[in-house]
Amino acid sequence: MTLPVVVWFKRDLRIVDHEPLDTAVREGPVIPIYVVEPEYWAMEYTSGRQWSFLRDSILSLDQALTACGQPLWTAIGQVEEVFDRLHRRYQFQTLVSHQETGPDWTFQRDRRVKQWCKDRGITWSEYRQHGVVRGLRERQGWAKQWGELMDRPQRAAPSRIEGVGSPPKTATEVLQAVSIADESLILSQTGGRAEGLELLDSFLDRRCETYRGGMSSPLTGEQVCSRISTHLSVGTLSVREVWQRVCERRDALKQDGGRSQALLSLKSFQSRLHWHCHFMQKLESEPRLEFEELHRGFIGLRDTHSTANSASFERFRTGTLGWPFVDACLRCLSQTGWLNFRMRAMLVSIASYHLWIDWRQTGALMAQWFTDFEAGIHWSQVQMQSGTTGINANRMYSPIKQSEDQDPQGIFIKRWVPELRSVPVEWIHQPWRMPLSMQRAVGCEMGLHYPEPIGDPTQLARVARMRFKAWIESHDLKPEAQRVLKAHGSRLRQARPRYVTKDSSSQMALDLE
Repeated sequence: MTLPVVVWFKRDLRIVDHEPLDTAVREGPVIPIYVVEPEYWAMEYTSGRQWSFLRDSILSLDQALTACGQPLWTAIGQVEEVFDRLHRRYQFQTLVSHQETGPDWTFQRDRRVKQWCKDRGITWSEYRQHGVVRGLRERQGWAKQWGELMDRPQRAAPSRIEGVGSPPKTATEVLQAVSIADESLILSQTGGRAEGLELLDSFLDRRCETYRGGMSSPLTGEQVCSRISTHLSVGTLSVREVWQRVCERRDALKQDGGRSQALLSLKSFQSRLHWHCHFMQKLESEPRLEFEELHRGFIGLRDTHSTANSASFERFRTGTLGWPFVDACLRCLSQTGWLNFRMRAMLVSIASYHLWIDWRQTGALMAQWFTDFEAGIHWSQVQMQSGTTGINANRMYSPIKQSEDQDPQGIFIKRWVPELRSVPVEWIHQPWRMPLSMQRAVGCEMGLHYPEPIGDPTQLARVARMRFKAWIESHDLKPEAQRVLKAHGSRLRQARPRYVTKDSSSQMALDLE
């Protein structure tokens, strides 16, 4: 009797371009399994919105597997205990899965599973599904191997799976017993491979046309961005299949005499697919960046326990800073689970500089908000936007300038901050400057109907620059910056540490937007 091969699905919820499944099908009977882990869902960066999308995707996977002849086995609990029960019943000797680059919790869980397999003589084979290289210490040659991986042929979906029969309970029955509270969101995304393919198709067919010019604004980002990030995070789509679909679309456009705007947009989108793995690699290579400043010279830069920080964080969390555009972005993100990238970066920057909130607090909150939370990208970007990497330009966004540039008519503001709907456009970006008589006339008094601003953004930015400058001048940061650059810097162009002063007056390389 041939022993079954267990295929452990984690964040790869598809049967297309799935090397572990393809390998298992060729070796013998298959037990495909997904384990819902309550401990993970108790972490500070998880949320009901993430679970809702994941649940849809698990059920979609179950449908695909069932159509091939073997339904998905689904269980709730600690993975080792679930595998123990399965092993007692089927005596399997082979476990296959994709490698995972996730938060520390999943890394520690995988260490336990590795030990569990070793104790029982079980072979656990892990396969790559991203351009992330396990054990990498520096980036030389990374971009080349990424390209080679993306260009390899995809593994086809199996037409038939020889399995072990139906599980004791269906996936639907098991998932109904999961006690993770749903969140009532406006415009929440639906999970599942069919939804992901529909988004990808509509993006490549028409929405990509204005992607390059419209992705930076929250007014247009919702429509022109691909919106497949959550599907990549749970693996209903693979990065490789998306990359190859984009390449095919670009080739087709070129052969047809192509629309130059669409071609440029798709080129920009391809760069972001590359960055997707580039940032995940940072966490894989240096897992401590989830907890500690990537550049060790910035440890202690921000005080995480002051009363002022607690008050500022609460206003940030509730979208009541009194800066209309920033509040609109915060409320949009907290109520939908999505916001375009530029505005995400702006929120982290404002929290880190203007409010001087530690990146760990901001990062945990926004991780909960993001339906598309991807640990490697998230923590790398949070540190990058808060100025603790030592190799990236420190970008301090101006709340007023971003408001005027990205939402000149106040359309986005009035959508998400209804208190301000009666405010005239000429005052919408800085309503606190509106004469009190006009505030009363339009029925929107500052401090009564809408909060007074938490502070003067220009002055707060000035204080942040002074703090950062003082820190840089009192610490020897160059050796550690060189280490970070060697380990994590992009090799696509020559990079240099960006905290270095520009001239004798010690003006920092700190971009203002």
